[in-house]
Amino acid sequence: MAILSDDPIVYDGNPQDPDGLTPFALFDDEPAFRTDAPRVADYVANRLGYPVLDVELIDKMIYTCFEEAVTTYGSQVNQFQAREHMLSLQGLSTGSVLTQRNIIGSSLPQIIRLSTQYGVEAQSGGNVQVKKGYISASALTQSYDLKTLWADTYESGSAIEIRRIYHYMPSAVARYYDPFATTGLGLTNLMGEFGFDGYSPPVTFVMMPAYEDLLRIQAIEINDLIRKSQYSFEVSNNIVRFSPIFKQSATVWFDYVVVGDKEGAGKTYNTSTSLVSDYSNVPYNHIPYYSINSIGKNWIYRYTLALAKETLGNVRGKYDNVPIPDQIIKMDGDLLRREGKEERELLIKEIRETLEQTGLQAQMKKQAENAKMMQELFGKVPTLIYIG
Repeated sequence: MAILSDDPIVYDGNPQDPDGLTPFALFDDEPAFRTDAPRVADYVANRLGYPVLDVELIDKMIYTCFEEAVTTYGSQVNQFQAREHMLSLQGLSTGSVLTQRNIIGSSLPQIIRLSTQYGVEAQSGGNVQVKKGYISASALTQSYDLKTLWADTYESGSAIEIRRIYHYMPSAVARYYDPFATTGLGLTNLMGEFGFDGYSPPVTFVMMPAYEDLLRIQAIEINDLIRKSQYSFEVSNNIVRFSPIFKQSATVWFDYVVVGDKEGAGKTYNTSTSLVSDYSNVPYNHIPYYSINSIGKNWIYRYTLALAKETLGNVRGKYDNVPIPDQIIKMDGDLLRREGKEERELLIKEIRETLEQTGLQAQMKKQAENAKMMQELFGKVPTLIYIG
C-alpha cells in the first residue's frame, strides 16, 4: 500500500523535454510533438488552477495524457476510414500503408464475388459447375429414381440437385403451319383464295406484322395446354415422374449440381495471410502528430485536459479529506473525475459526428441538396427571349 507524504508532488511550472517520458514513445522522435508537449503541459496546469493552486501532477503524467489523446484521435479517424471503405479494402495487400491516404476504389469487385453465390441459386452463373445427366426412359414407365440411376453411379453417391429437365412440348414455332395445331383460317387457305396456292411457298406473297406471329404462336401453346396432355414432371424424394407417360423409349436430359460443390463454393476463402481480411488487419498506422491540422490538434488539447482532470481526480481521491488547524478540507477528486469523464465522452461524440458528416454518403447527400437548391435559384432568373 502506497504511503502518501505530507508534501505531495505538484507541478513546478518547468516541464522537461518529453523524449523518454511517454509510455510508448510513439511520437518522441517528432520535433513538433516535442515542441508542443511542454506547452500542452503548461496549458493543462493553467486550466487546472496553477500557479494559484497546487496541481498534483508532474509533466510525465501530462505527457502520458497527451500521447493518449493523439493516439485516440488517430484511432477514431482510422476506425471511420476502415468502416467507410471496408468492401474496397478487403483483398488488398497488408503491406500497403493506408494511413492518411485518399482511398479511391470501388466495392464492385467484392460485391461481384459475393453475388456469385446468388448466381448459383438464380441459375444465372456462379462458381459451381452445372453438370448434365440423362435418363434412358422406357415405354410405359412414368417414374425414375435419380439417385439410383445417376447419383450413385456417376457421383459416387453424392447428393445432387436438379436444376432443369428438358421435357417440353415441341416448340410452337416449329408447328406454325400445322393446320391441326390451331384453329381459324390459315395462311395457306388464304393464299388459295387469291390463286397463289400453286406457288411454293405461297406465304411469300404476304407480309404480316410481327405481332401476328406472336399471336399465332400463343394460340398454338394455348391449344396444346387445353386440348392436349401437357408435358410436365415433378421431382419428389429423388423420384422424378413424367407426364405424359412415354409411348416409346427416349433419352431425357437434365442439368444438375452436386450439393457438396455448392456448399463448398459458399465457404471459399483465401488462405493468404498477407491480404486484408477484416477490420483487424487493415494497414492503418498511428497518424503522425506533425501531419494533424489545427482542427485535430485543438481536439487533442481538449482531450488531454479531460484525461488530466481524471488523473488529478484519482490523485486527489487518495487524500479525500485534508486536516488543517480547526477544520478539514474535502478534496474535489470525485468532481474532477466526473468532469473529465463527461468531457471525454462529449469529445468522442463530437469527432464521430464530424467524421460521419464528412463521409462519402453524407457528402453525396449534401451535393444533391446543393444541386437542388441551385436549380431553384436559377429558376428565378429571368430568361431572355432572342428574336433573330
